[in-house]
Amino acid sequence: MKILYLHLFPLWGNGSGVFLRELSGQLQERHEVAIVAPDTRSLPGIKMYPVHAPQDGVFVGHPELPSAKRFSDMSGKELGEIFTTYLWTTIQAVNEFKPDVIHVFHTAFLPGIARILKSLFGVRYVITTHGSDLNYLEKDTRFMELLHEANKHARFITACSSFTKSWYIKMFGSEVRNKSSIVVGGVNLSQYKQDPKKIMLIDAKYNLAGKKVVLFTGRLTKHKGVIYLIRAAQKINGTVLIIGDGPERKNIEAEITKKNITNVILAGYIKSDDPLYHAYYERADVYVAPSVWDEPLGLTILEAMAAHKPVVATRKGGILSIIRDKINGYLIAPRSSSEIANQVNTLLRQDNVRETVGERAYKTVVDKFNWETIAGRFEKLYATVIGTVKPHPISSDRFFHRLFAAREKVSF
Repeated sequence: MKILYLHLFPLWGNGSGVFLRELSGQLQERHEVAIVAPDTRSLPGIKMYPVHAPQDGVFVGHPELPSAKRFSDMSGKELGEIFTTYLWTTIQAVNEFKPDVIHVFHTAFLPGIARILKSLFGVRYVITTHGSDLNYLEKDTRFMELLHEANKHARFITACSSFTKSWYIKMFGSEVRNKSSIVVGGVNLSQYKQDPKKIMLIDAKYNLAGKKVVLFTGRLTKHKGVIYLIRAAQKINGTVLIIGDGPERKNIEAEITKKNITNVILAGYIKSDDPLYHAYYERADVYVAPSVWDEPLGLTILEAMAAHKPVVATRKGGILSIIRDKINGYLIAPRSSSEIANQVNTLLRQDNVRETVGERAYKTVVDKFNWETIAGRFEKLYATVIGTVKPHPISSDRFFHRLFAAREKVSF
């Protein structure tokens, strides 16, 4: 089958990008796959259609788009320019690639584009919400009418956790309840190989030899609650290594300076395809996820668990779908630096407990969050969609060329 994905952001630097890269990588071995996204990088075996919008936009922040404006802060004209650019690129992609199914990653305006494509080309579509898009939509409702229309005509709607599914149904009600399901994200276990040479490189780079390491990876935004880990660092008997970047970095640096905290390393943003990326998880002794918002799922938590590491995380949102307290990880209250420090220090003292909980964490990923299983679920879903699709009504070339001529007369 031929599958076309629509993605709102670059394919690196965010959890949904990792999700799409892994999913499309699995499926391109058996199907034809193409992606429309604001990214010019290539992926093996996948046809890319880069979107060149007048400007980039973000929901909250993105490490590869540090100066990008939030969608919620944009004018109608700015949003319209991005929308029409993305729409035009997708029209060209559909006309050339001729997909059997379109899969939309994130909501905002992308489902509206898929709805238009269904009218023009007869291609049915699936919507996936990752949670951060819903947080945005609660603040900026300008696309809600388009979304209601897109939801009605979507074949399926998937969410990355039970929490996110419930959130989506709460926002859109009966129009989505009977077509919504949960398909979680996952981890590519082959990327975790316990390479001693890479761990030695990390130790040498950050002077970590012989030290206990407490790790955080992710975007530095207020939602992630990293400031509470920084405040806990003063009482943590080890080195706190922060991998990531974002708008909260200045506040974190100020806190470190103000309190003269000496055991925190801000390593900055490291791409997930960096040769050392997964080795950071393997080098860590404990992973901390101090989110203060309802995390949709928690891909970085799964990555840490895949590396056999115990995770200390807040009782928020989709995290509860992953961690069973004191079984395969530990749950703490949000915004509690004291709980972070106490639980982390307990784990750093008890090597046998870290090992036991880490092994249970790894088994959780193997059983429930491996990409082969997840890709198979999406494959069956697409097959169901295609089984109800009528053949493409026409080649659409005549319409396509008329639209091209009309667009050439428009300038922003």
